Amino acid sequence: MAQLPPATTILQVIPDLNSGGAERTTLDVAKAVVEAGGTALVVSQGGQLVPELEASGAEHIEMPVKSKSPLTIWKNAARLSTLITERHVSLIHARSRAPAWSSLWAARRTKTPLVTTYHGTYNQSNKLKAFYNSVMARGDAVIANSKFIAGLITRRHTFAKDRITVIQRGSDLKALASENVSALRQQALKDSWGVPVGRPIILNMARLTAWKGQKVIIEAMADLQETGCKEPVAILAGDAQGRDGYVAELKKLISDHALQDQVRLVGHCSDVPAALALADLSVIASVEPEAFGRAAVEAQAASVPVIVSDHGAVPETVLAPPEASEEARTGWRVVPGDADALADAIRNALSQAPDTRKEMTDRALSHVRQNFSVEIMCDRTLEVYNSLLGT
Repeated sequence: MAQLPPATTILQVIPDLNSGGAERTTLDVAKAVVEAGGTALVVSQGGQLVPELEASGAEHIEMPVKSKSPLTIWKNAARLSTLITERHVSLIHARSRAPAWSSLWAARRTKTPLVTTYHGTYNQSNKLKAFYNSVMARGDAVIANSKFIAGLITRRHTFAKDRITVIQRGSDLKALASENVSALRQQALKDSWGVPVGRPIILNMARLTAWKGQKVIIEAMADLQETGCKEPVAILAGDAQGRDGYVAELKKLISDHALQDQVRLVGHCSDVPAALALADLSVIASVEPEAFGRAAVEAQAASVPVIVSDHGAVPETVLAPPEASEEARTGWRVVPGDADALADAIRNALSQAPDTRKEMTDRALSHVRQNFSVEIMCDRTLEVYNSLLGT
């Protein structure tokens, strides 16, 4: 692991610390900073991951950086400038647009190096939105969390093309290995889901929002039911984050198809390794492109067959024809939003012979070990920091 210069203080800024890939990456990098001999500060509006952050030796500082109010963004720039000066911050790393504007202004005022990470595809429907998004490409170094996102940045913000570094998200592969998940943890989670013994579990780990495609999964389960395939149970595990209307739509769709026995909305799942240890199949059904797709990587790390929507960064995370040979396949890719195609892929996956399944999941595990470990991600991030700190 790369080391940081003595007395280095790294400040990361993110809207909040609830569930999500950017949030998890923030915690992983903060821990790496501490282990590399630095001081890790994180500014956010708070959230359920704060205790875990602090347990790693990092410090959390609460600030209203989730607000998109121009006045609040401006005031946050002053607050961050004061913090940078008082805590002798060596480098600031912004991970979302509103706090990135505050961070940019604070970095310029204090002459502090700025790193930005372009975590999403960010809707860009007009010139004003394009300008708002552009802050994520205005860092002294710009991290893209996939090759797909690097291409997007290059097309949108040509001024940044020489400052882009691709650092794909990393996961804790040891924690995800099924042999490291106790039977007690698995049983406790299965009991909370209410899944009877012997029924195959199709797992969807994603926050409950329309673009994550939960409706497509429900429609695919209806297709399976109509053709007599009633044994699998789809577990939709994700936090609604206040989207009560969308949850109501999902419940109505489940009821309309009489799928109460086949589809379960179980809310936020804090024990991802246990969930994957229980799963027979992981499905990522996003109807909009994923900037990276951590759920697909984590499923492969846990040796769980995976089906993903074929767009965004998926060709980087799940190998399949035409980009890879059939012999190199690590999962299935289907047309986004196509419930029939998803149902067909589920049938195919669940009917795999055990030997064929193991060959594929072994390839998938090797693929993620070579490319998507948290150690690789953190080491490359620290290298970016060091390049700006002059070491």
